Amino acid sequence: MTSSFGKVAVMLGGRSAEREVSLKSGSMVLAALKASGVDAHAFDPAERSLEELVRERFERVFIALHGRYGEDGTLQGALELLGLPYTGSGVLASALAMDKWRTKLLWRACGVSTPPCELLGASSDFGAIAGRLGMPLMVKPANEGSSIGMAKVRDPGELGRAYAEASRYDSVVIAEQFIEGPELTAGVLGTTALPLIRLETPRDFYDYEAKYLANDTRYIIPCGLPLEAEKALQDEALRAFEVLGCRGWGRVDLMLDAAGKAYFLEVNTAPGMTDHSLVPMAARHSGLSYAQLCVRILALASLSTPVKGSAER
Repeated sequence: MTSSFGKVAVMLGGRSAEREVSLKSGSMVLAALKASGVDAHAFDPAERSLEELVRERFERVFIALHGRYGEDGTLQGALELLGLPYTGSGVLASALAMDKWRTKLLWRACGVSTPPCELLGASSDFGAIAGRLGMPLMVKPANEGSSIGMAKVRDPGELGRAYAEASRYDSVVIAEQFIEGPELTAGVLGTTALPLIRLETPRDFYDYEAKYLANDTRYIIPCGLPLEAEKALQDEALRAFEVLGCRGWGRVDLMLDAAGKAYFLEVNTAPGMTDHSLVPMAARHSGLSYAQLCVRILALASLSTPVKGSAER
């Protein structure tokens, strides 16, 4: 089966603030695919022109890039033009999911529960926003991942400073009501939601260090919910994923409040694939090894609009 993939480019590194994480993800994916018999090669678009994909006759792309220029629809658009099947979501879904503000607008319109939020700007009345949303708040750059630029704000007087920090990473910044309760994540593979993972960290929130560096983050799977409750959340996570038009694979993050109500936070269309990452963990719990997961994701690679003759290049 793996020989049918042809020559595969594993996109890693890139130019985003998540470059280092992407290098780790991509290196692990590359090793797993090679061990599975796939003719896979590392390809860093920060160092090589995409024209080389055609010149070197690549036939499929595994996107292990995170953040801008890899997860936001720009690379997906280029691959569509080149007629190269790629892993993960298409152009529109990737762009929407990368933009937390517009994700929330669409979810609200479709009845997907998400925490109340507001846009922040340099001239915002931070006190009024804090009054409307309540404390604490999460301040987030709308188009970053891996919790980069995020802050948890407990005092209205700190909101301006948190905005200034977040705006270093993006011109669009949101303040989101913090949901006090368990944090869960649902990996998606094809049309199936993987077992939920409950995340616990002694840190202020599940930040960059908790995700990639700390050894005291707890990943609880099974998540501890009754089976019926977990199944309902898996179904709603799939709906949140599909409302954005996402496909292939990804991860949906959510919080539960004290009453057990779910609030969806965001969708990651090219989640981490490091040794700390959540989708491989959930897949392993459902019986898929890391290598099997990588091959399964690669098998789901596609184009939004297949190009006649593209596979004959």
